[in-house]
Amino acid sequence: MITFTVYGEPVAQGRPKASTKTGFVKMYDPKKSKDYKDYVKLAASEHAPDALLLGPIGMVLTVYRSIPKSISKNQKKAALAEAGQIVPTTKPDVDNYLKGVKDALKGVIWKDDSQVVEVFARKRYSARPRIEVKIKEYSQL
Repeated sequence: MITFTVYGEPVAQGRPKASTKTGFVKMYDPKKSKDYKDYVKLAASEHAPDALLLGPIGMVLTVYRSIPKSISKNQKKAALAEAGQIVPTTKPDVDNYLKGVKDALKGVIWKDDSQVVEVFARKRYSARPRIEVKIKEYSQL
């Protein structure tokens, strides 16, 4: 199993942008998404296997967002949020975080993100924002 943590405020995959600068339509990632993917790649590279995983893969992703100021002003609510009893139900969606992380791990952990066949993803609040990633080859599930 491969486990690592990406510290800092999580960034969800943004909607692709389009440019017609060369006369053709070219799609690209927004700068914030691209920079965050590079950061995830860097964190993951320290835990990368000797050879890219080639078979089916299972993945667990836990996104810890900062506790909003509206909650952190109330110590009781802040403690409930930290304990996972109050969870983020606002945008961005958890699958947008997942998409960005999966894209970032292509060529670092696995050959292609289409190899991911099982996923468990969740959003939580924390005073220490981060994303925790656990990856298992399907044979180990």
